[in-house]
Amino acid sequence: MSGKIEITRVLEAPRDVVYAAWTQPEHFTHWWGAPLETISMDVRPGGEWKATIVVDEENQVPFAGVYQEIVPNERLVYTLVDLSGREPAEQQAAGPETVTVTFSDSGSGTKMVFVQEGNLPDDEIPRAAEGWGFFFDALGEYVTKIK
Repeated sequence: MSGKIEITRVLEAPRDVVYAAWTQPEHFTHWWGAPLETISMDVRPGGEWKATIVVDEENQVPFAGVYQEIVPNERLVYTLVDLSGREPAEQQAAGPETVTVTFSDSGSGTKMVFVQEGNLPDDEIPRAAEGWGFFFDALGEYVTKIK
């Protein structure tokens, strides 16, 4: 198991706005599908983050991770662990995914390059990439409203 997802988007908002949408719970909640009360973000190397996507009352998907590298408005590197449906030993055995998001100027907007890699099984990559695509559609809509 060693899958990789890479998605590039150009968002019609300045880098600081797109970066804030990734690093501030009050913005993150609007595009990632997690209610604000389930989000915590300690955005610094070694800081932890947590968020739970609430599909409905019976379906909730908790995620967590640790920030590894922070370059404000330029780069985020963090781990990503899906905590749903696994025992702690299984979660640790699978290991976390590593997500790298880079932000650069692109015309009047921001070029965002997203890379997720690690232990994602190959058969889960298409579904995960589709999910990120939906998130990034929502992110694009959100940042144009707040820019």
